[in-house]
Amino acid sequence: MPEAAKKVIIRIKRQAEPGEKSRWEEFALDYRPHMNVIICLLEIAEHPVTRDGQSTTPVSYDANCLEEICGACAMLINGRARQACSTLIDSLEQPIRIEPLTKFPLVRDLVVDRSFMFESLKRAKAWIPIDGTYDLGPGPRISPETQEKYYPLSRCISCGNCLEVCPQVNENSDFMGAAIISQVRLFNAHPTGAMNAHERLAAMMGPGGVADCANAQNCVIACPKMIPLTESIAEVNRQAIRQAVTGWLFG
Repeated sequence: MPEAAKKVIIRIKRQAEPGEKSRWEEFALDYRPHMNVIICLLEIAEHPVTRDGQSTTPVSYDANCLEEICGACAMLINGRARQACSTLIDSLEQPIRIEPLTKFPLVRDLVVDRSFMFESLKRAKAWIPIDGTYDLGPGPRISPETQEKYYPLSRCISCGNCLEVCPQVNENSDFMGAAIISQVRLFNAHPTGAMNAHERLAAMMGPGGVADCANAQNCVIACPKMIPLTESIAEVNRQAIRQAVTGWLFG
């Protein structure tokens, strides 16, 4: 079949608002080389007509950078948590099924509320508190070897894919998830951030902390930035145990 006649068939799970019944709508789009899922959603927004010719509303979804940096366009594509901007149509089996992430509250259609992730980052104090009201001078030097080791941890885009695939993230658990634990490792490794490491580790030893990880290791497979999440979980767990033991001995 010539490319001009090829069609892309997409089935999208839709829901107008939380509590309403969900439904599936199917769309047929003209195929073009190098199409990604975001291009399909854009075309549906321009011409919101289903495959059987029924007019509908544009599909709601989140997207921003379109180059796998912001993490906003995470969704389930053929049952797999991934970024719509970097998922090419040619790599997918049709009909392509698109659904919202399931571990976050639904807002509408493919839009979910990922506030849990950001609140967890606050709980873990995943930042370096520096008083910016005056010049602190140059920061501590970090060796190239250390920079190379920890740079991958800074690639996290807060997409939520690691939480989506984690069996410990559910309505009965407060588990913060791999992304937050990895950020604790990153900031604890920084010479300035290390000054507040004990506060982060205290959060990691609390409810929803690193001890709640059941070592499924789904997270490292789902991460679009190939962050060594299981290494981070193991390292933060060691740090937390060390802090617990020293606190018991010298507290």
